[in-house]
Amino acid sequence: MPAPYEQHRAQLKAILLAWGMPEDNAETTADILSWADLHGVDSHGISMIPGYDRARRSGRANMAARPRIVKETPVSALVDGDRGLGHVPARFAMQVAIDKAKESGIAITAVRNSAHFGATGYYTLMAANAGLIGMACTSNTVAQVAPTFGKEAKLGTDPWSFAAPAANGEPFLLDMATTTVAAGRIRNKANEGLECPPGWVLDRDGRPSTDPDEAREKGGFLTSLGGAPETSSYKGYGLAVMVNILGACLSGATLITDPMSGKKLQGNDIGHCFIAIDPALFRDPDDFAADVTRFCNDLRATTPIDPAQPVMVAGDPQWNNAKQRLQHGIPVGPGLLNQIRQVAQACAAPWFLD
Repeated sequence: MPAPYEQHRAQLKAILLAWGMPEDNAETTADILSWADLHGVDSHGISMIPGYDRARRSGRANMAARPRIVKETPVSALVDGDRGLGHVPARFAMQVAIDKAKESGIAITAVRNSAHFGATGYYTLMAANAGLIGMACTSNTVAQVAPTFGKEAKLGTDPWSFAAPAANGEPFLLDMATTTVAAGRIRNKANEGLECPPGWVLDRDGRPSTDPDEAREKGGFLTSLGGAPETSSYKGYGLAVMVNILGACLSGATLITDPMSGKKLQGNDIGHCFIAIDPALFRDPDDFAADVTRFCNDLRATTPIDPAQPVMVAGDPQWNNAKQRLQHGIPVGPGLLNQIRQVAQACAAPWFLD
């Protein structure tokens, strides 16, 4: 039975508090995870809890992390994530970029010594809600993707997000993995014992597979955006390299190709990058937002192939999901729900989802 949003969020926060997170860290992390589930980004919400629990129990995630600026200028900042889950340092770094951009017009922040930070779109939406253009990306520690023409994993899902404010209050929000789908969507198929659609994964020899465990446990790979060389997988591959240059090379975080990536006892050392741009550098911000809205509405007005499926722009699925889930609750599959219940029982967190 889908749980109301507030109940779903309360369950997340209860588990985080039981893990020893300070109140403010738990509040931030629960907000970001529940935002993902509310907006239909099910790969980056409560489904992350079992993996975060393993990181916590192995000592690879500092629950009391306090991010700090280690180097800055009026338009930049380098942030140390203090080995925490990535949500707290990522929101901190994006807020720093927003504040600096409001003063200087543009700003960029980079984070090192961090971990998985949830849905990338949460952070770019922060900028859009502040009237700014936002961009964000993050590196990874788990190699699951082979470069084009390769059969050895060297890259992660390496997401990228871009957001722009709109006059109607629903910003343009692009949040995409540089793979065909996010790894979490494959994990969710495995949780419920379901096959993947064709095109999501390849086996260890580069042949198409629908087995969700192929890329997780059997030596296979996720497909780059584009799928195969014949359908331009080099584009997803190139975008993934770009993300790693901005997220890891710029911040000094451990490269995913480093033999020590993901093996450092003190933490994951993932790198993130956040950019904020004030449209006022170029023109009246209200006029800019009005043009974004007009452009998006022009695209929505495209005659659809199927009248039952109107044309949308990035962000529309999230806003539609949020409206539906606020009304009807947030669904959690039975396989995942059982895993979350076990995590809650193990840490003596109260249970709210029945």
